[in-house]
Amino acid sequence: MVRAFGINYDTGFASGGTTTHEPFLPHIVQREMRVIREDLRCDAVRITGGHADRLEIAARAAADAGLEVWYSPFTNGLTQDELLAFLVDAAERAERLRRDGARVVFLTGSEISLFTDGFLPGATLGERSANLADPTAFRALLPQLHATLNAFLARVLTEVRARFGGPIGYASVAFEGVDWTPFDIAATDAGYRDATTAGTFTDALRAQVARGKPLGITEFGCGTFRGAVDMGGRGDSIVEWGENARPVRLAAGTVRDEQEQASYVREMLDIYGAAGVDAAFVYTFARRDLATTALDDPERDFDAASFGVVRVLPAGAADGPNAELGWEPKAAFHVLAEFGRARKEQAAEEAAEV
Repeated sequence: MVRAFGINYDTGFASGGTTTHEPFLPHIVQREMRVIREDLRCDAVRITGGHADRLEIAARAAADAGLEVWYSPFTNGLTQDELLAFLVDAAERAERLRRDGARVVFLTGSEISLFTDGFLPGATLGERSANLADPTAFRALLPQLHATLNAFLARVLTEVRARFGGPIGYASVAFEGVDWTPFDIAATDAGYRDATTAGTFTDALRAQVARGKPLGITEFGCGTFRGAVDMGGRGDSIVEWGENARPVRLAAGTVRDEQEQASYVREMLDIYGAAGVDAAFVYTFARRDLATTALDDPERDFDAASFGVVRVLPAGAADGPNAELGWEPKAAFHVLAEFGRARKEQAAEEAAEV
């Protein structure tokens, strides 16, 4: 069993002049943190985003709900110096929260080689990501990337440890070659098993756990369409995006399938528990940038591409106790709630036997 069962909560990833969480309403954030704690029965939440005040607001709401907070800046388009300043400020905010009694893990950025200037060739995310298209050329870039990234992370760690007294990790991707020696926790956003990795996934996971550091799987999940499991973390590639970072259309033939997503996340939790993973975070609670914009039009059901466990609905379409929140639970939500309930019951039984 994983020590901490959690979920990602996006406060807004900046792209195209907007963010992925609009509007950001603190009172809604507070209610959703209670849903994560009381309905999903999560132990922890990973708070992501690139807006300093939003991160702190959501982190405090999570702590108030009784959740362990993984304070995880996820920025886009900053220079290395700008990112360092952002992380230093975030560490000071996280430390204030920790001193107020919250359980806090601080992550020194997320996938920064892709989303920050200066680690890979290219001035934009698109240009940097294009490096991955040619495996031979990309491998030639890795030695320099590893050296540059680890030098930057060492610099960040010095500054963060001077300000934050709790455990520290970094949300990595597999190719970054992070030196985990100075970190308290190893963490990876590459928790996605897909058709290309299915045969080697479990062995690779056990090898990561065997390194000796507590391992956090900071992202895993899939989309809500038929065939999503085979695509893993590439599931939102079925979306054609507009210049305003909003969806335009889905790939032809997309068929909504909530059960495929639900079965996948439940299976992966068992795999992580058996492998000895410390903490596992489903990606994600909600994708507000991938809402169902028309209930009667499958081509505008952008939530089919969403990894969210709630379905964001057109304005006024939600009903019941969560009507103000603007979403309805998906099959994955109910599966995770049952998993959380069973974990709590098992923990209570084990405590009673001691």
